Amino acid sequence: MNGVTDIHPDAVLGSLLDKGGRSNRRANLAKMHELCRRQHAAGSRDFSLPNIGRLAEAEGILKGRALYNAPSADYRTLIEAWAAYVGPAAPKLPKTLASHEYLMRIEDPAIRSIVQAIIAERDKLKAQINVLKANTLVTVERRPMDATVSAAPGAPRVPLLALSAKLTPSEREALQKAVSADYLEERGLKEGSHGEIVNERGRTVFEVGFARALRKILGDELPKFT
Repeated sequence: MNGVTDIHPDAVLGSLLDKGGRSNRRANLAKMHELCRRQHAAGSRDFSLPNIGRLAEAEGILKGRALYNAPSADYRTLIEAWAAYVGPAAPKLPKTLASHEYLMRIEDPAIRSIVQAIIAERDKLKAQINVLKANTLVTVERRPMDATVSAAPGAPRVPLLALSAKLTPSEREALQKAVSADYLEERGLKEGSHGEIVNERGRTVFEVGFARALRKILGDELPKFT
C-alpha cells in the first residue's frame, strides 16, 4: 500500500481480522494497531518498519526483525496502511552551519559579503589541508649531520655516528690543543714516533698511540712524524 490514502487503518484492521486465524495473531494485530494509533496521536509520521519494529519489540508484541518475514505480511499491511493514512514524514531541514548564523547577524551587506568570502576561503584551505594529511607521509630526520648509515646486505640500515660528532666545540678544541706541538713543547713534552707522549727525560707520560687515537677521534689527519 503506497502513497497517501483516506482509508482509515481501522478498516484495514477489520479486514485483516476477518481473515480469522489464531487468536494470538488477532490479538497481536490489535496491539500493533493500538501502537500505531498512539504514534499517530503523538504527532509522529514515522511509520517505517524499522521504527515500528523497535516499538513493537519494546512492548513485547513481536521481534522487530520478524516484520520482514513472510508470515508477518498482515502486520506489514497494517503498518503500511497507517503510513499511507498519515502521509510521508516531513523532510528534515538542513542543519544551519554556525558560520551562516554569524553571517546573518551582520547587517551591512558589504561587510557580510567580505566575511562570507573569507569563510569560503577558510573552508577551502581546511579541505586542502585534510587532503594533504590523508596523502602525505612526513619523515623527520633526527640523525646528526655527521652520522653515516651502514647495513649488511639484507640487514636493516643502522645509523653510525662518528665520535667527533659527539664532541662539543670546547671539547674538540681541548683535545686538539692537547696533541699540538706548541702546547706539548711549552710543558716540556713531545710526541714520539708511535704517538706516545714523553717528557724531557724521555720517560713515557702517555702510552704509544695516544696522540694518534685523539686525532682519529677528532677526524684529523695524522701528521708525518719527522
